[in-house]
Amino acid sequence: MLELLQYDFFQNALISTILIGISCGLVGTYIVAKRMVFISGGITHTSFGGLGLAYYLGFSPMLGAGIFSVLSALAILFLSDNKKLREDSLIGIFWSAGMAIGILFIYLTPGYVPNLMSYLFGNILTVTRSQIIISAFLCLFIIVFFLRFYRPLFYIAFDKAYSKTHQIPVNVIDIAITITIALCIVLCLKLAGIILVISYLTIPQAIAGLFYKNFSQQLIASTIISTIGSVSGLFFSALLNIPSGASIVICFILLFILCWLLKRLVRKN
Repeated sequence: MLELLQYDFFQNALISTILIGISCGLVGTYIVAKRMVFISGGITHTSFGGLGLAYYLGFSPMLGAGIFSVLSALAILFLSDNKKLREDSLIGIFWSAGMAIGILFIYLTPGYVPNLMSYLFGNILTVTRSQIIISAFLCLFIIVFFLRFYRPLFYIAFDKAYSKTHQIPVNVIDIAITITIALCIVLCLKLAGIILVISYLTIPQAIAGLFYKNFSQQLIASTIISTIGSVSGLFFSALLNIPSGASIVICFILLFILCWLLKRLVRKN
């Protein structure tokens, strides 16, 4: 198994997997605590519109996905806060609009559209050095952001009304964490793909929640679980020649089942 480390493409994949595992572990804990899982799913599928438009216009698909993700996340945040539309309706609108726009522009793109399946289901083995650098900067930003604003994030996640009465800049932090979530989702596209990325932001956090109720403990535990599951899934995907996204998610699910059974056995004893 360690022989894989001699290949540059696998080294790139391993570094990227660790960086994204840490990023998703932290961001996903906030998403689960604030019950934003469905919103994250909407942002993920909206990004497909950016992919399709980028292919049609001839620029980076990841850039297109990033722009679409950030704009849709901010639109959902703004419109739901202003009570113009129900949040679940907004998510459904952006979700379906993003997929429809992506399919339309991919259909209109002349010739064959390459690597589309890697964005739907993930292919971490094709990650580049430039994507690793971007992942490293985002990971560092997320760590610093959570260290600097841990207490405000904790208050906002569990009681937004309380946060507003204690002079916490809720709107500024909401915008910052929303953009961070959108960028984190985009970086996950290469790893897990549009179809599976939502599990990356929920399953490790669910496992951590089985054992810890404290928010800071959940942050640390979900980050460790996310990283371990990601690295394990990466090795299995390379050894068995299966998609990396599916392999990582299956590792997460098996780990969740194992931990759930372990928790039940401990309770019985």
